[in-house]
Amino acid sequence: MRNQLTRFTGSFALGAAALLLGAQTVLANENKAPEPPAPTADRGLAIKARKALTVPLEGQQFIDNAVLLVKDGKIEAIGPAATTPIPLGYEVMDVGDQWLMPGMIDLHSHIAGTFDINDTVYLTNPGLRAHASVIPENPSLQRAVAGGVTTILFIPGSGSNMGGWGVLLKTGHDKYEEMQIRNPGSLKLAQAGNPESFLFGVGRSFMNWNTRNTFERGVAYAKRWEAFDQGQGPKPDRDLQFDIMNSLYKHETQVSTHTQIYQVVNATLTTVAEELKLPVYIDHGTFDGHRAAPRAMELGVSAILGPRSVDIPTAGFVRWSGSNPEKIGGVAAGYQEHGMEMIGFNTDAPVIPEEELSLQAAMGVRYGFKYDQLQTVRGLTIIPAVTAGIDGRVGSLEVGKDADVLIVTGDPADPRTSIEGVLIDGEKVYDPHENRRRW
Repeated sequence: MRNQLTRFTGSFALGAAALLLGAQTVLANENKAPEPPAPTADRGLAIKARKALTVPLEGQQFIDNAVLLVKDGKIEAIGPAATTPIPLGYEVMDVGDQWLMPGMIDLHSHIAGTFDINDTVYLTNPGLRAHASVIPENPSLQRAVAGGVTTILFIPGSGSNMGGWGVLLKTGHDKYEEMQIRNPGSLKLAQAGNPESFLFGVGRSFMNWNTRNTFERGVAYAKRWEAFDQGQGPKPDRDLQFDIMNSLYKHETQVSTHTQIYQVVNATLTTVAEELKLPVYIDHGTFDGHRAAPRAMELGVSAILGPRSVDIPTAGFVRWSGSNPEKIGGVAAGYQEHGMEMIGFNTDAPVIPEEELSLQAAMGVRYGFKYDQLQTVRGLTIIPAVTAGIDGRVGSLEVGKDADVLIVTGDPADPRTSIEGVLIDGEKVYDPHENRRRW
């Protein structure tokens, strides 16, 4: 009996002690601050940097000691670190003295897929589509990403006056559906130069007439569809070659025009912008095309310049073009001297490798282009975005836009600057420190 009592007493003591210890633990947990939740992908990313080149079309162009918040692939907030709190649980990426800027945009590129970009069945081929030849993550696109180019306009070539549809693409995704920004991205128009060799040779007068005739028939087609949509006419027969004209007539896309030499640039402005009132921009604009800058500004037409950076007066050029640049001068500087602000840069890749887009801006500076107000950065980002009508998504570091962000060591128009990281839609697609540096 005594042994049983002893065992009972000992068991009771141990149970009481356990209950007391449990109660103390509960009380301690009640008084303890809750553990912060572990960072997860859906909670967002905060990037801290010495400077952010925000470059909106208007307003403050940069932020020192910046914090950029990314959530669900979009820019959630951006501002000075002192006034931009980082939400609890966000992953923090501190890039130290490096800068942030928007991904660069090239509106003249041929490197997104196969190189069968000239299907010159006719002198004007508005119905052909470049998107069918896109190859995601091909080596040229991978180098483009490494060079900070996150958006391109992939367009047909200039073997004919109208090569067909281009498509606007993000460069760093592995699926076409994720790459596409807008299709059609443009109607590729080419005047003078390459199309002159069509068949046995075509004069500029005939090219101008035939191009205008194609546009006029296309606009008439778009007007018939507009009347049908408004219940004011019969349903037209669909004509695949003129499908893009509906988008052009509604100003949902643009005419990207391979145009150079003053007379030819002037013909573009007169025919497409002034008379037909279709959205258009100058693409190339070299060989003294800058003389048309005042008219371009009046008509609201941008100039996306390249791949040539310098106009040089030579006897051969004067004989071929019928024009004379009169001096050795920078192409971008020439437009800027006329007061033009909507100036961007292109590579015509692979004529100039896509990853060298920033060097096109550097060449502009080398030959007189002023960049005291971040004109080079704007010409690589927000100006091509506005020109292509995609500035609601890309081109600047602003709240609500796609988180296409570059981490750079300094001014992108300085050839010594390197790309240290690339995000597209908030996803890290290139880090030279985790993988082999491509450029």
